[in-house]
Amino acid sequence: MNRYFALIVGFSVLAVGCADSTAPSQGTRTTSTFTVPLSSVNEVPLITNADAGGAGTATIALTVIRDDSGNITAATADLQISVTGFPPGTIVTDAHIHNGAAGSNAGVYVSAGLTRGELVITNGSGSITKNGINVPADRATAILNNPAGHYFNVHTALNPDGAIRGQLGGGGATVDPGTAVPY
Repeated sequence: MNRYFALIVGFSVLAVGCADSTAPSQGTRTTSTFTVPLSSVNEVPLITNADAGGAGTATIALTVIRDDSGNITAATADLQISVTGFPPGTIVTDAHIHNGAAGSNAGVYVSAGLTRGELVITNGSGSITKNGINVPADRATAILNNPAGHYFNVHTALNPDGAIRGQLGGGGATVDPGTAVPY
């Protein structure tokens, strides 16, 4: 009788083990990288003052986590911004992703969170990296669904509305959509 009882307990443990192996997955993580050329000629209105020679590149690595249905549930961005062609001593006040098509202006969508003077321009050029910027899931979805409908720009003290700009999609920008990996 003791052997029979032990056999039943063994099957019960095995059944519990099987139930644990069918737990739902946690979704996937994907990093899409946007390499965006920035130019003063892309700003609206056109820059005609001392910042007119400004140019640069923004590399935006947008990492998203998707649930099993494919919906974005969380997102962060890492930014690398390099600028050149500015007058020495130019003061950068901020940088942002905006939700607007080429030729139009729009409100700030995702802020780089720069503080005034954090990106130092010596001899006309400079660079900075900002990591772990929180991006609301709905905004990450909109950016990935329509990169050309979003632009990145760098603001200076001389041009507080933006000195150099480029669209995340089109206009020489490149997009690497990345590969989804289990999260």
